[in-house]
Amino acid sequence: MTMPQPTALTRRDLIAAGAATLAGSGVAHPAAAETSQPVSTPPNAPRTLDPVSAKVRFTVNGASHELTVDTRTTLLDALREHLHLTGTKKGCDHGQCGACTVMVDGVRINSCLTLAVMHEGDSVTTIEGLGSPGNLHPMQAAFIKHDGYQCGYCTPGQICSAVAVLGEIRDGIPSHVTADLSTAPELSVDEVRERMSGNICRCGAYSNILEAITEVAGRGA
Repeated sequence: MTMPQPTALTRRDLIAAGAATLAGSGVAHPAAAETSQPVSTPPNAPRTLDPVSAKVRFTVNGASHELTVDTRTTLLDALREHLHLTGTKKGCDHGQCGACTVMVDGVRINSCLTLAVMHEGDSVTTIEGLGSPGNLHPMQAAFIKHDGYQCGYCTPGQICSAVAVLGEIRDGIPSHVTADLSTAPELSVDEVRERMSGNICRCGAYSNILEAITEVAGRGA
């Protein structure tokens, strides 16, 4: 019995058949696309929100200001970009380096971690509000005297924190190293270092900073 011979399929035939298949599928897809429904957004997809602006009124370095800002604007960006008070520095932008430290109603905060619209009616003091070139704050003068800075980038935040630290100790506010919580904390090296630990000096001028703070504290400023 003679077996049927398989049909010979050349490489050219295979390519031609593949091209015909692709051509057919290309015609079908547009028609399917015309009748298909729009693809819905997955429920867990990130949402994009349109900017929302709001007015905020506060006092900065003794002057009243009213700003209209995006509600997502940080206090740091409001000071730098809207009021052009660039002494307050943007460092890590994560509240870890302390370069953006300012005082709000006498309490030091990281201005990169708070929104401008949260400070309606507040009083903000930046490095520009502590003193002027002809009338330096005692802490500013002490930093210069003891060379408490090198590149100077962290210095505005360091000085604002240093002023606040002396106020905290005078007000009897304890820190993590205060030994006796029933008595007012003493101004010691450990107290100052602990309270200033949120302000990072990448140049390493810590000993000079400590000397400047200690001198001002001794003068009762």
